[in-house]
Amino acid sequence: MKLNEKTAHELHEMLANKKISAVELTEDVFKQIDKTENKIGAYVTLTREEALKSAKFVDDKIAGGEEIGVLTGIPCTVKDNICTKGIKTTCASKILENFVPPYDATVMTKLKAINPVIVGKANMDEFAMGGSTENSGFHVTHNPHDLDRVPGGSSGGSAAAVASNETIYALGSDTGGSIRQPASFCGVVGLKPTYGRISRYGLVAYASSLDQIGPITKDVTDCAHVLNVISGHDEMDSTSSTAAVPDFTKSLIADVKGLKIGLPKEYFVAGMDSEVENAVKEAAKTFEKLGVTLKEISLPHTDVAISTYYLIAPAEAATNLERYDGVSYGARVDGVDVVDMMKNTRSEKFGEEVKRRIMIGNYALSAGYYDAYYLKALKVRTLIQRDFTEAFKDVDVILAPTAPTAAFKIGELISDPLKMYLQDICTVPLNLAGLPGISIPCGVTKNNLPIGFQLIGKALDESTILQAAFTYEQSNK
Repeated sequence: MKLNEKTAHELHEMLANKKISAVELTEDVFKQIDKTENKIGAYVTLTREEALKSAKFVDDKIAGGEEIGVLTGIPCTVKDNICTKGIKTTCASKILENFVPPYDATVMTKLKAINPVIVGKANMDEFAMGGSTENSGFHVTHNPHDLDRVPGGSSGGSAAAVASNETIYALGSDTGGSIRQPASFCGVVGLKPTYGRISRYGLVAYASSLDQIGPITKDVTDCAHVLNVISGHDEMDSTSSTAAVPDFTKSLIADVKGLKIGLPKEYFVAGMDSEVENAVKEAAKTFEKLGVTLKEISLPHTDVAISTYYLIAPAEAATNLERYDGVSYGARVDGVDVVDMMKNTRSEKFGEEVKRRIMIGNYALSAGYYDAYYLKALKVRTLIQRDFTEAFKDVDVILAPTAPTAAFKIGELISDPLKMYLQDICTVPLNLAGLPGISIPCGVTKNNLPIGFQLIGKALDESTILQAAFTYEQSNK
């Protein structure tokens, strides 16, 4: 097995035992990038020179007898909506094409403290608005399992980079499924933590009450290690949770006996791809064999989750994107006066999907419609949260498909926004409720496309879903 195909924890053992060097590992990852990136398109920016310097620094630490952390010297990739000091952060948008942040996001500060090797910034749907990475302002990212298909989105570049071994692990962000759905489409592990578990400071905002940073990895063990590093309270983020952060690696126990897992009937409905449904139900049977009690549950407001999400998220997006006006930073397109300049800048530099969501959001917030749409959506959001609260009185974890289909073809849904939005039906309820969820591979279609299922946990209970995911993963080795 090539070095770039191994997990972070496997590579850590090799580094710590001096079987390989960090420079050797980094060069191996860049060889893979040189070989495959022109077909995949996972990156917006590569940082080869800086990565090799970081790797040499780690090798010097090891040579000096210093102990290293599990992620020290391990090549990683960062979604391009997470601010990186001195490295372009574009959000895959023409309006931020040359923006270089003067500061690091909190997750980057935490990550840099353990000396990682940052390979580059991953492609994404512009401002995280999309489910296929076709809405990037620069190029489409391709699924490593079938180059004619999407990798999912909006963290499609991060997931594709991990799946194609162009990195060892990656950071993504999840507003309505943007970590879990691409993880499912690309056959890797992706975790959306509880809202507030990880600081959003330095994450370029799409929908502030929904956004959450999380890891995309090759296995569940790596996921726990990354979560350990980037979790925790941050005074720079007023929504950051003050709850104590456990050692998530202590949840890597292959035992789920006595666990109660709920199967929501609303997630298994007509229209779902039969191969996906069968694979997810087989996963549930596997858990039953491992000692889990399965129980059918109901989340009755699931059918209105998409409508609720696509009122709240665009409303918050319209507000957050007001700052891109050609004045303070970012691109500027001249006009005859200030108003004309702002209009020209936003018209020319925002993509079609971003403009669509800004218009939806402004409409929902406008006088006369605020109560009818946005306020009503907030009330329904509360009902969705209550559904989960009631369900968790009877079960410990909820198991559901991550997406209703496997990866679809590039161009198949891009001209039909409503069909594209419906791809989020299994993922958006978690964001509306602020709950943690992890997507794990559970099979492939007859065309060898990955299928994933998600485990949903109680608020701040990432430990239980990690243990369940780890147990399932070990049972399928």
